[in-house]
Amino acid sequence: MYKNLIPLLLFLVGTANAQDPPVTFKEVSGDVGLQLGGGAACWVDLDNDGWTDLCAGAIWKNNEGKSFSRFGDVAPGSVIAADFNNDGFVDLFSWSSLKLYRNDGGKGLVEVPLPDLPRIGSRGAVWADLNNDTFVDLYVGGYEGSERSLLVLINEGGKSFRVARSEGKHATRGVTACDFDEDGDVDVYVSNYRLQPNLLWLNDGKAGLKEAAGDYGVIATKPGFGGGHSIGAAWGDFNNDGRIDLFAGNFAHVDGRGDQPKSRFLRNLGEKQGFKFEDLGTCGVHYQESYASPSVADYDNDGNLDLFFTTVYGVASFGRKNNSVLFRNNGKFTVKDVSEAAGLSGLPPTYQAAWADYDNDGDLDLTTAGKLFQNQGSPHAWLKLRLVGDGAAINRSAIGAQARVSVGATTFTRQVETGTGEGNQCETTLHFGLGNHQGPVEIEILWPNRTRQSMKGVKTNRQLTVEFKSP
Repeated sequence: MYKNLIPLLLFLVGTANAQDPPVTFKEVSGDVGLQLGGGAACWVDLDNDGWTDLCAGAIWKNNEGKSFSRFGDVAPGSVIAADFNNDGFVDLFSWSSLKLYRNDGGKGLVEVPLPDLPRIGSRGAVWADLNNDTFVDLYVGGYEGSERSLLVLINEGGKSFRVARSEGKHATRGVTACDFDEDGDVDVYVSNYRLQPNLLWLNDGKAGLKEAAGDYGVIATKPGFGGGHSIGAAWGDFNNDGRIDLFAGNFAHVDGRGDQPKSRFLRNLGEKQGFKFEDLGTCGVHYQESYASPSVADYDNDGNLDLFFTTVYGVASFGRKNNSVLFRNNGKFTVKDVSEAAGLSGLPPTYQAAWADYDNDGDLDLTTAGKLFQNQGSPHAWLKLRLVGDGAAINRSAIGAQARVSVGATTFTRQVETGTGEGNQCETTLHFGLGNHQGPVEIEILWPNRTRQSMKGVKTNRQLTVEFKSP
């Protein structure tokens, strides 16, 4: 009898108390010198000083978490970031202008020519090493009015790119990626608008992409509809079982076309069931006339990935309340609106939603609606992992790598990713909230080439850099 209680006791030790005071946010944009637009945001450490910088229209250098100042004179628009030439400095691709910028050693940005591209109006893209040659490639989505809705650019050894695939069928909004089936290559999930089905491009490890959303149960719709009005999606292990699940964000009108598919949580069923997904429905994401870009993070460090979900329409549009919402996750696929308690209620419409620990204090801060919200903290333990590839077997940005932190019987999982929601990028340093656990933890890293690396007795409440080393 007592043996059966051990997993439960270990779980309780590693998670937060439901009666803990709510974590709140303070708007600090003016205090730190930020003047942001409302476009998509990307957090990235451009000068390798250990403090994540912010790209939101202009580029803002983080001055040790105390203030921000303009970085260079380039305003690249909306970007995603990765080290495309494996030189140790993170570069930028502007999906809004279809331009590539090389990081000049942390001193500035230099535009790099791209091949002739079809006319494409993009609302999101993703970096991923699609062919496993250690150089990250680009998947660019194209929205309405574009000649193409799919554009794959293959990286030619960090020197140039070639168009490997270009076609057009869908009204693509957000693009995000994950090795959800843990087979060593990154797969791509595409959010499509106009009640068109979402797409899951299954990667064969050589950049051969096969559409398989129906086979895996991630179209994110319901009977009677081909798809949802999807704007963005986000990957994350929402129930701490070690498998990466998916949240698909749907706009979901209720009009003459019927009660359209709402946003849904899709649970990864794991290897025994072929890594297919179970549609769990809304799980507490309440209806309003509009939603926009989702972004996930453990904002209160209780170990559970929470959801921030922006809105397209304003507060009183269509005679209904429309607000960006912070949903707190209980770790069992049930979320609750905590926007007011957290100090995030009443925000204006925006597609901007990106998380980062800009002040390096162990909790995640939020950029949304042209503002920076500083997390006021919690008493819970945390751990941050910065994963670095060697540039020979693993891309230097370690995109596609997954890390699992074990606390007793509970496993917390995070992945290194670029695009999330519609065109945003959170900080790529992996953040783990650990609840009330204060002792050392065990870590397992699954690198993109399927190499596994384990670490035991890792101390918490700190950031750790882990570099890939060939076995």
